[in-house]
This record gives sequence, structure tokens and C-alpha cells, in this order.
Amino acid sequence: MEIRLDDLTSPKVHKLLAEHVESMFEHSPAESVHVLDLEKLRAPEITFWSAWDGDELLGCGAIKELDPLHGEIKSMRTAAEHLRKGVAAAILTRILNEAKGRGYERVSLETGSTEVFKPAQKLYEKFGFEYCGPFGDYVLDSFSVFMTKELVR
Repeated sequence: MEIRLDDLTSPKVHKLLAEHVESMFEHSPAESVHVLDLEKLRAPEITFWSAWDGDELLGCGAIKELDPLHGEIKSMRTAAEHLRKGVAAAILTRILNEAKGRGYERVSLETGSTEVFKPAQKLYEKFGFEYCGPFGDYVLDSFSVFMTKELVR
């Protein structure tokens, strides 16, 4: 598996992100969906990676700089045919290493609260994320779960 810094130009990446957006709206009401579309992922405060096996896209993930000491994990998605193969863990490791390299003191995320999001929550727990309240511009929402991880510098 190769995890690459991605410029968001690949049609395969576009397709996976479209599936991601569709899935978020399928499993949460519109007012509770915080997924970023392709254009918003191109913002300068966001760094995006994709995971590949040759020319096969395995998954993706991003980090958004909230401030010089705090990053937010965004757009974590594994292609359906590659679930439970370690793709998300590899991408998350890459993102956390980047966050540490930038000097962030913590990394946070928002994910869904329904059953379909439980595997993601378990992954984040395994990596030391703890449940917390809303951060940044988020507000308390029964369809959202917030998690954060303090980083050792």
C-alpha cells in the first residue's frame, strides 16, 4: 500500500469522495452532515492523502488545520472492497504523523453516532481518541460524535 499526498484530480478519487458524500447523507439528516465536497477539500488549510495498491484506490483521508496547534481529521473513507484490510489505520497513522510533524497539540474529529459509524469510532478509540464535546464551529447534535486525541510533542 502506498499513501500519497493527493491533488484531488484523479477520477477514482472523485468517485470515492462522491460515494462518501452520498453515504453521509444516507445515514444522517442533512443538517447533521459535515462532509466536505471536492472543492472544499481543495482549501489551503486541508491536506489530502489517498492510499493505492498500484492503480487501485484503497481509501483516503485528510487533515484540516483549525489553528496552529489543532487539526481536524476529515474525509476518512475506505473503498468498500477494501474494508477491514488496514487501509483506514494506515491512512490515520499518516495523518497523525503529519499532525505531530506540524507541532499540533491535538487532533479532533466529528463522526456519526448511528450504528453504521461504530467501526469508525472503534478505530479512533484504538488510536487513543477520546470522546469530547463539540469543537470549532460544531454544535451538540444527536447525530454527531466528537473525539479528540492529545499529541505528545
